[in-house]
Amino acid sequence: MPLISANGIDLEYEIDGPESGPVVLLIMGLAAQLTFWSPEFIAALTGAGFRVIRFDNRDIGKSHKFHGKRAPNPVLQMIARMAGVRGLAPYSLVDMAQDARALLEKLGVGTAHIVGVSMGGMIAQVLAARAPEKIKSLTIIMSSTKNPALPRADAEITRFLFSRPKKALSKAEELERSMYFWGLIGTKQSGSSDDELRARLAAAFDRSHYPAGPRRQLAAIIDTGDLRKEHTTRIKAPALVIHGAADPLAPPAGGVDIARNIKGADLHMIEGMGHDLPKKFLPAISRLIIDHMSAHDERVASTA
Repeated sequence: MPLISANGIDLEYEIDGPESGPVVLLIMGLAAQLTFWSPEFIAALTGAGFRVIRFDNRDIGKSHKFHGKRAPNPVLQMIARMAGVRGLAPYSLVDMAQDARALLEKLGVGTAHIVGVSMGGMIAQVLAARAPEKIKSLTIIMSSTKNPALPRADAEITRFLFSRPKKALSKAEELERSMYFWGLIGTKQSGSSDDELRARLAAAFDRSHYPAGPRRQLAAIIDTGDLRKEHTTRIKAPALVIHGAADPLAPPAGGVDIARNIKGADLHMIEGMGHDLPKKFLPAISRLIIDHMSAHDERVASTA
């Protein structure tokens, strides 16, 4: 996979699909590498004529690592953030959105469809607000505005995210920890087996294991805070919001709030879906996104 310098850092990226196809930029979530976009999803988009760009966010995968930059304690950072204190994190979601914008510019892409999942959906909101000229359409999946009035994640999930192992873990221990977490947030009866999930997590571990990165990404989310006034309400791009009705990490109210704050946004709530892109719902999700992008791109005829 190629590496490119953008926004002053190196970003690992991958491109699939026809060279002449309209560009789709995929932005992944917290602690997830570009390889977490499933081959089936990529194939659906490229099969519909789109050119797909995906990349490792900063501090994950093969992209730039901010070695030596310490993330603050998340609980103390949240308290400080509620008191109006910002800038405790090494970087914010604004910086991560600028990474995405710079990547498109370095690749010579004028405009693109943007698809963001979870933290990537927050980055997508910032990008769409700050660089409207780059956006053909916007799709936000299982994300939030970070409105402080919204329901919070389940307590057990929050404890996991805010905790850190007291010692370095072996690969086997890390896999068990990750399997436990995905068991908390993922779709029940997702259509994939535990062995398939374990294999994906093992491949991600082998590709890049860097526990410090997600801590700084989490700090970026906390530091940026409520997205509504500065970002979400400023979005002009045609927006599709997809959310799982059974999401315990980003409760469904988050998706509702995004759609409420983007004029004309289309909201699709999927019954039984947790905080993942499960195999059993992937065809429906792919169809929704393809139809949305096709409706806002003159070069691709809708196949609905």
